[in-house]
Order: sequence, then structure tokens, then C-alpha cells
Amino acid sequence: MQALLNAIAQMPLSEDAQRVFHGRGGMYPGCEQWSLDWFAPVWVLTSFKPVSDQELAACHSALQARWETLAPGQPLNWVFQSRVTGEAETRLMAGSVPEPHVVSEQGARYLVHVMRGQNHGLFLDMAHGREWLKNHAKHENVLNLFAYTCAFSVVALQGGAAQVVNLDMSQGALAIGQQNHRLNDLLPKARFLGHDIFKTWGKINKMGPYGVIVVDPPSYQKGSFVATKDYIKLIRRLPDLLEPQGHVLLCLNAPELDTQFLHTQVTEAAPSLRFVERLANPAAFGDIDPEKSLKVLHYQDA
Repeated sequence: MQALLNAIAQMPLSEDAQRVFHGRGGMYPGCEQWSLDWFAPVWVLTSFKPVSDQELAACHSALQARWETLAPGQPLNWVFQSRVTGEAETRLMAGSVPEPHVVSEQGARYLVHVMRGQNHGLFLDMAHGREWLKNHAKHENVLNLFAYTCAFSVVALQGGAAQVVNLDMSQGALAIGQQNHRLNDLLPKARFLGHDIFKTWGKINKMGPYGVIVVDPPSYQKGSFVATKDYIKLIRRLPDLLEPQGHVLLCLNAPELDTQFLHTQVTEAAPSLRFVERLANPAAFGDIDPEKSLKVLHYQDA
């Protein structure tokens, strides 16, 4: 775990939430199990393999030493999450976690919850996707599918979107999304629909057409969405929902599925969409095999 300890010893202090160490990308042999995130004012260390008390003690010592340099006199707050079984077991290791816990990214504020669940309310690897949308949303009608806590909606409205339609099956996630909109003092131009997307096409159509559509589904969520069989159903609907020259972001975070998976499905189900570019992931999420990392593909209606 020396690479992790080295990263801690050198890490800067940032106002924005961000990934500090990404062992999962395979760039640091022997440290594949580790990730470290900064959700100010809390560090969140995650391991996907069993960890000894000695290893946790070494991490604590490294964090404490670096924190004394970065923020002298301030308490160290850090959380450890074990993801060994696929379930999340989370422990507060030092200090405290604010409640409510609000973090920032590129001028936007988001409510997060690092002490429960696998997902903390903001996916840090999607930072460039949010930046892209903020730059492409002006005057647009935006459709945000699988909206989760509606971070895409927040940045779209900050970028001047005319309206955002957020759709997600989780009413709880959408409720946090509504809080995120209030945190950012946004005008009431967003709608929040807690529905199954595959049973809501009529309502989605009525609120269209859309200048930008963001599709960011889970890769596998039993009873809700399985990328290998359900993604093409979404793609098939896109041309009818888009304005002429409209934009689409297709997102996929499944290591076993590559960019060609999406290209093939678009060619088959929506051949009018033209591939523009794959958005780069944040540098902190470097991966020895980019095809196993997050894929965010930009298409445009021809």
C-alpha cells in the first residue's frame, strides 16, 4: 500500500470534492483495492479487499501527518468503507461528519452522505460530464434520465438551460436532488419524475423535444436496468425525443462493456446519431485499460 501512503503524503487541499487515489485503475500494482476521496471536510478511504488493523493504523498516521501540514490545528475527519462483500460497511475513524454534509464542485453545491450506502450522492468520476453539460445547456430543454440526485440538472440550470426533466425510480434520490437545487438557489425550471423510465415514454415525449439528453444508467440493477439487454431500448427512443441537431451523452460504467458496445447499439437502433467524441475522465481516475473505466460518449443528431 506504499503508493497510497505516498499519495496521501503529497496530496493538496482542495475546496472541491475529488478522487485523491484511484487504485482500481491498476496504475499502482498492489494497491488495486484502495481508493481515497475528499468530500470536504472528510476523507473517505475505501477498500475492496479485507484490511488489517495495522494497515488502517498506517493510513491514519499518514492522514494525520499530512493534515497537520495542510490544516494545522484543525481536527482530522476520516471514514473507512469496506466493500469486501459487495455491501458497504462504513466506520467513522476520526473526527466527525457534518450533518447536513454539503460539498462543492466547480461552483455547484451538493448534499452527500458518506456514512451510509455505496454511493455518496455525487459520482466524482463524472465531473467532466457535468462540465460538458454546463457548457452545452444554454437555452436548451434537457432530459436527464436516471437522474439520481440530479447533479446534471444543477449544472444544466447553472449553464442557462430553459428546462430540465429529471427522471429516476428512486423518490429518495430525487428528494435529495430537489435539495441540491435549493442549495444552489436555482430558478424552478426543473421537474422531478419518480417513475420507471420504460413505463413513462408518453409523459417524456409530451415534455420534449429535447436539445440535450443525458443517459446515465446503472450497468446492472436487478429489476430496474441491465445494460446488456435494456440500453438498446433507450437508444431506440432517442431520435424521436431529440430536436434537430440535438446532443446526447451516453454513459456506461461497466468494466466488462467497452465503447464498441455502445457504438454497435447506436448503429443498430439509432443510425441517425453521429458520434462526436468520448469525454476524458478526470486525471485522478487514470486506468491502464481505458475501456474498463467510465465511458461518456457524445453523439449528435445528424
